[in-house]
Amino acid sequence: MAKSKLAKANEKIAEVVVGGFNKIEDKFVDSFLTKEGESVEEAKARLAAEQKERRKAGLE
Repeated sequence: MAKSKLAKANEKIAEVVVGGFNKIEDKFVDSFLTKEGESVEEAKARLAAEQKERRKAGLE
């Protein structure tokens, strides 16, 4: 069953929006949350681990 033109257009719009959000997120992490010599990916992994520990400890 072929997708309608509207469904295809919505998928394209969603891809652009998600891509734009990821660019903004990366820039924010790079500007404000990275530590000395840390890459954006490393900072995201560190933040995710810290958040997981806080949840585990019942602080969130």
